[in-house]
Amino acid sequence: MIEKRRNKRYPVNIELELSKLFRQDYVEMDVSAPVEVTDISKSGVGFSSTCVLPLDYYFNARLELGDPEKVLYCIVKIIRICADGEMNHYGAEIVGLAPVFDYIFDELENI
Repeated sequence: MIEKRRNKRYPVNIELELSKLFRQDYVEMDVSAPVEVTDISKSGVGFSSTCVLPLDYYFNARLELGDPEKVLYCIVKIIRICADGEMNHYGAEIVGLAPVFDYIFDELENI
């Protein structure tokens, strides 16, 4: 199978707790959803949750990549969902990440 993604994905294991989702038209939604981030790339994240989350909503994320100095604060947009029994697998695009943090992904590639 040919990989068509723009950026290489790196496996991670990060636990998050979502508390608020929002859309660009100032619609907010309060949620309580435990999330497990399974992979990350320069352009997106993959995560799983037992909760059903709506597409085209955003959330603020703090992603610590194994080192307290390697923390990404970004805005993430949910763009796809795939249900697998009770677990839902999501694909999301990172839309609010400054290019200055590209060095973190360069270091991941070298490991």
